[in-house]
Amino acid sequence: MGSEFLPYVAIIITIVVAVGIALAILVLNAVLGPKRPSEAKMGPFECGSDVVDTPRKRINVRFYAVAIFFVVFDIEALFLIPIAVAYRDLLQPQHLGVFALFALLLFIGVLAIGLWYVWGKGALDWAFDALTSSAARSDANE
Repeated sequence: MGSEFLPYVAIIITIVVAVGIALAILVLNAVLGPKRPSEAKMGPFECGSDVVDTPRKRINVRFYAVAIFFVVFDIEALFLIPIAVAYRDLLQPQHLGVFALFALLLFIGVLAIGLWYVWGKGALDWAFDALTSSAARSDANE
């Protein structure tokens, strides 16, 4: 083996040790772990609470829309961090810094237009619907 493969040997050893430790933990748990199954242990687990409703219940599509919006803006933040770190280096050639700033503003602008669009369509108003309907119910009960 040549010296060009020497850095990869450390990586391979690390992977082998990590997989070995994981397998050893699994085998030791299977051999030495307590095995006292009960109805409570074998039942479904929901954050320490008893199951209240069926898991096959339909969920409002707006919930998924908000989850997708969260992922989109989380990815935006993920892309902004490296750009912010590298921006000082991009300013060294004058024209590259202006191009990087324009690309960054375009990226943020497209996402801002998307947020404005979904906000205008009312896709983010569902959280306030629950508040107003619960407030209306409490006012009706009084």
